[in-house]
Amino acid sequence: MNSRLATLILCAVSLTCSTANTQAVTPSAPPALVLGAAWYPEQWPESRWDADLDLMQKAGITMVRVGEFAWSRMEPSDGHYDLDWLDNAVTAAGRHGIYTVIGTPSAAPPAWLTQKYPETLRTLEDGRKDQHGNRQQFNWANPKYRQLSRGMAEQLAKRFGHNPWVIGWQIDNEYANVSFDDATKAQFQDWLKARYSTLDNLNARWTTSYWSETYSNWNQVPIETKYGNPGLLLSWMRFVSDTWRSYQKNQTEVIRANSEPRQFITTNMMGWFDGYDHYTVSQDLDLASWDDYVGQGQLDPYRNGAAHDLTRGFLRKNFWVMETQPGFVNWQKINNSLDKGEVRAMAWHAIGHGADAVSYWQWRSALNGQEQYHGTLVGPDGTPVPLYTEVAQLGAEFAKAAPALAGTSVKSDVAILHSYDSRWAINWQRHNTNYDPVSEIVSYYKPLRDLSQSVDIVSPSVSLTQYKLVVAPGLNVLSDAEAKNLIAYVEQGGNLVLGQRTAMKDADNTLQTQRQPGPLASILGGRVEQYYALTDPIPVYGAWTEGSKPTGNKTVATKTAATSSDWAELLSTQSPDTKVLLRFGKSNGWLDDQPAAITRKVGKGSITYIGAYLDPTTMTKAAKWMLDISHVQPKLGKLPEGIDVYPREGPNGKVYILVNFNKSPQTITLPTPMQDILNGGTKTTLTLPTYGVSVLSTQ
Repeated sequence: MNSRLATLILCAVSLTCSTANTQAVTPSAPPALVLGAAWYPEQWPESRWDADLDLMQKAGITMVRVGEFAWSRMEPSDGHYDLDWLDNAVTAAGRHGIYTVIGTPSAAPPAWLTQKYPETLRTLEDGRKDQHGNRQQFNWANPKYRQLSRGMAEQLAKRFGHNPWVIGWQIDNEYANVSFDDATKAQFQDWLKARYSTLDNLNARWTTSYWSETYSNWNQVPIETKYGNPGLLLSWMRFVSDTWRSYQKNQTEVIRANSEPRQFITTNMMGWFDGYDHYTVSQDLDLASWDDYVGQGQLDPYRNGAAHDLTRGFLRKNFWVMETQPGFVNWQKINNSLDKGEVRAMAWHAIGHGADAVSYWQWRSALNGQEQYHGTLVGPDGTPVPLYTEVAQLGAEFAKAAPALAGTSVKSDVAILHSYDSRWAINWQRHNTNYDPVSEIVSYYKPLRDLSQSVDIVSPSVSLTQYKLVVAPGLNVLSDAEAKNLIAYVEQGGNLVLGQRTAMKDADNTLQTQRQPGPLASILGGRVEQYYALTDPIPVYGAWTEGSKPTGNKTVATKTAATSSDWAELLSTQSPDTKVLLRFGKSNGWLDDQPAAITRKVGKGSITYIGAYLDPTTMTKAAKWMLDISHVQPKLGKLPEGIDVYPREGPNGKVYILVNFNKSPQTITLPTPMQDILNGGTKTTLTLPTYGVSVLSTQ
């Protein structure tokens, strides 16, 4: 658990901090590793609660999240609040040693509210009003809805802000849907006026002379989400992000005013979802959290691991998994179950990436509603499903490992830069439908993580001085401030690697007046002469495609069949000390034998540009080269392929979590003897079965 959160939680709670129906008790501090479940006491008779909570306690569950969809129970009519039942639920959980995170219920307004105040319903992009009967049908920009949801949050905070069993708050649930009504459009136009000051400035920066888009009045500016002026598209998404932030602050302000500092505030985000800028929204939270679902298929430890690291990077500290799937979901075409042992492996995978909590959605099957078939830990009859025993194993393991992992966090020498502006800009104008910016990030992430065993994913605006290597795949939109940050990093001795499409655009999503990589071209000593969308892979050759093999008593040089797919950038060198690392082979004539990757040393640092979308084998060789020039070593040494290692470090030493994602057992030789946290004793070798887990400590 991160130090700030640990401090908040460990604040002593006096015996006078009781609320109505709560016994005057001081619970012990929550564990450093929290195992949780989403619990919906409003769906079940109170006579059933203790039986459910007893099963939770036996499984080692130490936290429940409640309330996030219960507005109709909390406020059954306008201004009439009923929180006694929730107080009873929190108290009952506490009797079983289980802490509570309360979700504010604004994601699911009650029917009386949207009927009485129809202006609070969101307007769909086609102009229709959303209706009651689902969730997220509210207008996140509507003043009346904000007033009502703030009032609900304030009532909750006054009731539970000093309850010793309540450790935190979740604002709303999975921010996503927005509104396209006229009032929201007027707010957007006001936002533009505040940002650009004058229409002349906006027109110039958006190049609105194109297609006669020039505006002479602010109220002429429309909302566009797909195929509009790039400056307009980016501005709308920034407005959406700022509006979610102010929507969130509307509730956090009254919670903080009526609660103890030990109670954290978060919201549950959704991994790679890009409906808003998560860096913008996260900055007012105490910790980041996300909902980790595989859906169809099996866990991809790389794409999923990168999503964990992305979430950790929002606030650059440990995070929570507020929801994860107990076996299977109900919203895919094929809702297959994770394999036996895979749920446990997935939980430790999350902890290894810096999670301090893993919580399952949901505890028990709802008898009705849209998610009847979703996986649970307990069936509708109230008895455990087969997965319950696997989660109970996790509960016992979390209890064993918590003391060793307390105060530890992920420390990386390598960072990948990620930008919502850039992802949006590329997705609006992919130029090649197969060019997915998240897949590009993961193509770099996979070999870098395999070889270094720890990678951060952070915004290009944060300080980068702690990193030996910084990699920027697809950093398409680059502001002047971000460019200065990257240049300073290189000049101070850092090693910067730029990927395709870097710095094509400025902060307004306008093409740079310099060739790529725009403001970084000078320090690179090279540039992109032209870019090409590819219908088929084309060959590349050079430093990362050469190998060797023994022939008799000699070693002869070989070349591998390396390729670039989807996208290719023809590079040139503008400085004598800029070196060519890779060239394109024969293809369309324009690219034949032209530079595909170049590099330049800058003092003790370096800057490299890769204009090819490399195949996995070549990318692995490129990643090894990046790590070698940056003097980055693996945290635990070489391991068998398919063994994921997750290092966490604290003041008392290092903890390594190992998970076997192979389909067969693997034996691992450790570089030094280590303590086996889960099984006891000291180990120098260990054998892990499929989905096997080991937690090792040097403390």
